[in-house]
Amino acid sequence: MKRLFDVVLSATGLVASLPVSLAIAAAIRLDDGGPVLFTQTRVGQGGRLFRTFKFRSMRVGSERVAVPAAEDDPRITRVGRLLRATAMDELPQLWNILRGDMSFVGPRPLADGEIEVGDAGAVVPLADITGYHDRHAVRPGLTGLTQVHASRDLSRRDKFRLDRLYVRHASFCFDLRLVLLSFWITARGRWEDRGRKF
Repeated sequence: MKRLFDVVLSATGLVASLPVSLAIAAAIRLDDGGPVLFTQTRVGQGGRLFRTFKFRSMRVGSERVAVPAAEDDPRITRVGRLLRATAMDELPQLWNILRGDMSFVGPRPLADGEIEVGDAGAVVPLADITGYHDRHAVRPGLTGLTQVHASRDLSRRDKFRLDRLYVRHASFCFDLRLVLLSFWITARGRWEDRGRKF
């Protein structure tokens, strides 16, 4: 049921968003002349690596360090700020969902080798944080419990706790609710808010 939901929604989304995607591609090129798409290796279900696609929202070369963007991060482009607030930078991941690398709902797909910089500047590989491996029991998602409900500044340990909660309680109704909440957040441009998104 979930896979059918993913295929239908992603195929419909790819077709319906084509005019918006073309406009976004043109805006990115006009903004700084760099590439339109950003690809990166992410960790999927069972720890399998796959290539994910996103509209580029950061300056070229920013991906060399796998550290999430901070508030007012200077690496984010002008167009990228709008794309990230509305999650429109994620539109190309509909292709990843259609291919079966991802699902519409699940834990956020993390970059291979991603780190967290803790207190006092200590660098911690995400794979060393409790709960990291548990989240790979399901396909990663375009949206999910953590993406919708967690503050961007919440620690990875706490985000992984929410991911594990999702893995234990996943259902079609739960997924549908998270998808609807995600559309609401997108319509309000609140994805980059540091606190509650709705």
